[in-house]
Amino acid sequence: MSEQLLIYGANGYTGELVARRAVERGLRPTLAGRSAEAVAALGQALGLPSIVVGLDDAVRLDDALRGRAAVLHCAGPFSRTSAPMADACLRTGVHYLDITGEIAVFERLHRRDAAARAAGIMLLPGVGFDVVPSDCLAAHLKRRLPSATRLTLAFRALGGVSHGTALTALEGMPLGGAVRRAGKIVPVPAGHAVRQVDFGRGPVQVAAIPWGDVSTAYHSTGIPNIEVYTYFPPPVVRLMGLSRLAGPLLAAGPVQALLRGLLRRQPPGPSAAERARGLSLLWGEAVDDEGRRVVSRMRAPEGYTLTAASAVHIAEQVLAGRATPGFQTPSLAFGPELVLELDGVTREDLEP
Repeated sequence: MSEQLLIYGANGYTGELVARRAVERGLRPTLAGRSAEAVAALGQALGLPSIVVGLDDAVRLDDALRGRAAVLHCAGPFSRTSAPMADACLRTGVHYLDITGEIAVFERLHRRDAAARAAGIMLLPGVGFDVVPSDCLAAHLKRRLPSATRLTLAFRALGGVSHGTALTALEGMPLGGAVRRAGKIVPVPAGHAVRQVDFGRGPVQVAAIPWGDVSTAYHSTGIPNIEVYTYFPPPVVRLMGLSRLAGPLLAAGPVQALLRGLLRRQPPGPSAAERARGLSLLWGEAVDDEGRRVVSRMRAPEGYTLTAASAVHIAEQVLAGRATPGFQTPSLAFGPELVLELDGVTREDLEP
């Protein structure tokens, strides 16, 4: 059954971690991507079959998917790559999983819920660090306080970032931030708000960011007002404020090209040693209109390690036939305890 899984973008930094994790779990997926040399080399190293196909070749992409149970899509930026892959899944009846954290991608796939139900497939974006732990934390907080009308999530990722993550952030910088108010996603300036959060190591300042939960937590919980924060060093928070003035400059083609060139000179992502030392800390608060409040925290492995583990774990559930047709979030599909099924993840409920 595991041969029915296709990992697309397996030659990327995160895609390779996912592929290696799949093999560790005893799966035999087919690897796919656009780079013939890189995909074939990884396939040979892992003893797995490989396919070379571009997302712009609908005929070959359909051929690559046809007869499979699911695709685990790891090739970003998903603002450009999710639509052609989702289209192919709808045409071929294959469940769609990806590791995006982009609000626009979640919302776009949510609008295809009816089409997915008609095709009998599940559209489940965000099966990695974006957004499995935070989505499960949101659902847990809603369970603790069913009357909640405001949800605040925060995280601190102790570790580096990959080229793909950095590129997605780079392309999103000119767009500013986003929050959900009265059920609607509304734009706000980058880093429009800061606050103090205690992840368990003492209070630190966190800044608001347009994280995927602005989309997904609403679909998971129905809570109409949602903000997400993360920890940045103080100089970065100041830079976010400057980006409000420099947005048009940052969006300019030459500037984006320059920044992409600088990114390519950096390591592709955290080393194995850095991932082993890394850690993910999450905090969440739900409040209702009567002033009742619940707070919970979570501790998890480093983000890319968690992404590989959660993506493969969810793929295993799908391969076992536990996929609900239509658009899903991780907690809607598999419950708020999903993240606790992963090694190294703990959760604690705090007294208000």
